[in-house]
Amino acid sequence: MSPLAPSLEAFFTDRLVGQRAASPNTIAAYALTFRLLLEFASARDGTPPSRLDIAALDASLVAAFLEHLQRARGNTAATRNARLAAIHSLFSYLALRHPEHAGSIGRVLAIPSKRTGTNLVTYLDEDEVTALLAACDQRRWTGRRDHTMFALTIQTGLRISELIGLNPADVTLGRGANVHTFGKGRKERRTPLVPSTVKILEAFLTERAAPANDPLFATSTGRRLSRDAIEHRLAHHAALAQTTCPSIAAKRITMHTLRHTAAMRLLLAGNDITVIALWLGHEQLATTNIYIHEGSGIASDGRETAGRLISGASQWQSAAAA
Repeated sequence: MSPLAPSLEAFFTDRLVGQRAASPNTIAAYALTFRLLLEFASARDGTPPSRLDIAALDASLVAAFLEHLQRARGNTAATRNARLAAIHSLFSYLALRHPEHAGSIGRVLAIPSKRTGTNLVTYLDEDEVTALLAACDQRRWTGRRDHTMFALTIQTGLRISELIGLNPADVTLGRGANVHTFGKGRKERRTPLVPSTVKILEAFLTERAAPANDPLFATSTGRRLSRDAIEHRLAHHAALAQTTCPSIAAKRITMHTLRHTAAMRLLLAGNDITVIALWLGHEQLATTNIYIHEGSGIASDGRETAGRLISGASQWQSAAAA
C-alpha cells in the first residue's frame, strides 16, 4: 500500500480528531480538499487514488491543482487559500513521519497564499436590528423561535455551528446568566447574557419545555435545525424587514453578519480588542482586528446597546468570581 493512504487516514484520526479536536465542518472541508486533490492527481497521470504515493503530490502538481481550482472550478482566491491551508496542514504532518520526502514536502510547504482583496465587514445598525427582529411573526411558534435565535446571536456573536449545537442545558438564566458553547477545536466558553436576552430566552424555554439535552432550536418535528435551514429563515425575515428598513436591501445578510454585529457593538462600547476576541472565541487577534477599521458605522443608540452588553458582562464576571 502507498504511504499516502495510511498517512492520510492517520492525519484525520490522529491530528484532526485526536490532537486538534476539529469540528465536523473543518473535517468535512479538509476531506473535500483532499478528494479534489486526489481526483486531480489521478486524472493527471492515470494512477488510481488508492495507489498514489506521497512523491506524486509534488509542488508542481499542487500548484497546478490550485490553478485548476480558480480557472476550471471558478473558486475565489480565498477558497484557493483555504484549500492550500488544508494541504499545508497535511504536509506539515507528513514531514514528521516521512523524512525521506523532506525535499518534496518542503517545496509544497513553500507554496504561498495569494493576496486577496480586503472585504468590508457587513453588520447591521440598530435600526436594521430592530427591523429584522420585528419581521419575525411572533404570533407563530416558528416566528418566536427565529426571533429568539437572531436576538441571541446578535447579543452573543455565536457562530452558526455553536447555535445549532445548543441544548436547553447550555443556557443559564438568573444570576450570572450565560450561554455555554463549544467553539472551534471543541474549545469551551461561556458568553454573558444581558437582561433583555434573558427575558426572551425565559419565555422561549418555558414554551419549548424540552428535555435538557434536546436541541434548543428545533424544527417543528423536534429535529435540530440545519445550517441551511437557519440561513433560509434569516433570508426570509431579512426580505420582510426591507419594507420598514430599506437599507437592509443593500446588504447580504447571513448569520455571520449577526456575529459581526455583536462584535461591532462591543467595539463601539469601548472594549479592548482582546476582550472582543475572548467574547467571540477567536484564537488570534488578527481575526478580531478586522473590526477596528469599521468602528464609526453604528449610530449612537448602538453605543448605548453595546454599553448594556458590557454591563451584563461585568455582572456575569462578578457572579463568577463570587
